[in-house]
Amino acid sequence: MVVVRRLGVVVLVLALLVPLAMLLRPDDADSQSVSGDPSATDTVQPGDSVAASDGGATGATGGSDDVGTTSTSTTSTPVAATAAPDGKSSAERTLSSAFVITNDDLQPKSIVASETGLFFAQNMMYRHNVMVFDRAGNVIAEIPDTVDLAAYGVPDGVTAQGSPVEAAFMPDGSAVYVSNYKMYGDGFNPVADDDCDRGSWDDSYVYRIDTTTFEITQVIQTGAVPKFMAVTPDGSRLLVSNWCGFDVSIIDTATGNEITRIDVGRHPRGIAITGDSRYAYVAIMGEAKILTIDLGSNGVVNSVPNAGNTPRHLVLSPDDRYLYVSNNHGNEVRKIDLTTGALDGRAATGTEPRSMVLAEDGDSLYVVNYEDGTVSKVRTSDMSILQTEQSGFHPVGITYDPATRQVWVANYAGSLHVFVDE
Repeated sequence: MVVVRRLGVVVLVLALLVPLAMLLRPDDADSQSVSGDPSATDTVQPGDSVAASDGGATGATGGSDDVGTTSTSTTSTPVAATAAPDGKSSAERTLSSAFVITNDDLQPKSIVASETGLFFAQNMMYRHNVMVFDRAGNVIAEIPDTVDLAAYGVPDGVTAQGSPVEAAFMPDGSAVYVSNYKMYGDGFNPVADDDCDRGSWDDSYVYRIDTTTFEITQVIQTGAVPKFMAVTPDGSRLLVSNWCGFDVSIIDTATGNEITRIDVGRHPRGIAITGDSRYAYVAIMGEAKILTIDLGSNGVVNSVPNAGNTPRHLVLSPDDRYLYVSNNHGNEVRKIDLTTGALDGRAATGTEPRSMVLAEDGDSLYVVNYEDGTVSKVRTSDMSILQTEQSGFHPVGITYDPATRQVWVANYAGSLHVFVDE
């Protein structure tokens, strides 16, 4: 049984926004050194150094599941009310800082919104938990990543810790899947890292979490070092990119069984799925390509032109015509016309753009720039940069809540910075 800690929240409202540098605690990542990595990855080393890779870790050790006293603070007044219609497109609005969240148990690799008012922060092996927030920044639950694998039907399963990295919600928000970079426990050899070649790496697991009880209800075996995930719009399939497995897992959400693994090449990362649940685009970060998978036949059918250098994150326009690509070491975001394969535009948002998210109308794209510590707002019609705002040290994840027009940024150093577009 997984224990869920429901936490009280201490909310500190300040008259002035505390500088972000003051919010970075030495015990999170502020004391870690920073180093660039010219390879096709974007990595973080726990405890010792933070490098520019896809956020995996080398030399990580499984820590205790016990969590000490937690205090959560937010700066400035939270914006939590549902946003009223204003007659504007997202490109006509202005992004402004709303509040910042810090917490002793928070060192997020990603932040993902349910669109029902929940925000899941995945804290890797640095904190060994998933933290759940509401729109006001209150902690709703903290979910440890320790599981008894045998209790979930894994033959000869042991008690093990994970390392939550990314999340993907079912379309109705009833459940969320969380990938674990690697597992720690008897029989596991968690040595794979972001520079991995093909090899005999341990498979890992994805957790399915009920968003009402916040309990882990399912544990699903995937490939080595699972990272990004996406659920098909019809809710029938979960796709998982296995970084060190060089493949993509296709999982039946009804049964929790892996249907197949599709070989795609070195270091797959981002996934975007068409609205009809027919095709998936997968960024192959280590080979500078984007592949198209037919989810009917579960096979690769073609390659998308103009992928650019180290394609990391993928986002589809609402009509599925355009594919937006963050090129991590290319320091730009690309817009590809999928009907012609042409490069329709590009934006140099900053150094090492990572994750992206679209506004509900598709007119604005929000991008975090890892090395610059910024978030950029891009007008998608012409790929003009409308704004660039400071977000915190090493922003790596981002999500958007249509109901409030909040943009949440996950800073790897240990904070969440919430903006509002109004």
